[in-house]
Amino acid sequence: MKVQAAHEPVRAALEREGARSLGRVEQVDVYFDAPHRDFAARDEALRLREETDAEGTTTALTYKGPKVDDTSKTRQEFETTVGSRGEMQAALSALGFEPAATVEKTRERFELDGIVVSLDTVSGLGEFVEAEAEATEADIEATREAVAAVLSRLDLDPEAQIRRSYLGLLLDD
Repeated sequence: MKVQAAHEPVRAALEREGARSLGRVEQVDVYFDAPHRDFAARDEALRLREETDAEGTTTALTYKGPKVDDTSKTRQEFETTVGSRGEMQAALSALGFEPAATVEKTRERFELDGIVVSLDTVSGLGEFVEAEAEATEADIEATREAVAAVLSRLDLDPEAQIRRSYLGLLLDD
C-alpha cells in the first residue's frame, strides 16, 4: 500500500513504534515497452532497476504482472539480478524493447512487525510512504490487513492508498 505523506511525522511514528532501520538506497528504474504486447494496456511492467546503497550497486530485471485484486497493488513479480545494467539494457534493445520512462527515487527502508515500510522521495512527484510484504495467494487478505494495520499505527490512512505506480503517476503529469 502506498500513500502520499510527509516523511518527518512518519519517521517519528516509526521510532515510537520501534521500527528497525534497513538503510537508505538510491534507485533508478528504467521501464520498457515491448514490441509484441502493450504492457500498459495489460497492467504489466518490465523494469530494469539499478540500486545503490552503502555496500555498492546492484541491478535487477523485474517483470510485474497485473494487479490481482481491486483493493491493493498486489501483483505477481519475477525478479533476477543481472551483472550489468548497460549490457542488459543493450540486450533488451536488441530484442526490440525500448525504454519508455525512467523513475528516480531515494528510498529509506524500515521493518515493523514483518512489514517493510519505505519512505520514498520520487523525482518529480514528492514524498510517499509504501508498506509491503510478500504473500502467498492464500495469505493475500491477511497480509493486506497486516499492512493496513501498520499504516494505521503510523498515523496514516490505508483508505488513502494510491494504487497507481510511480511510473503511472509520472506519466499522468
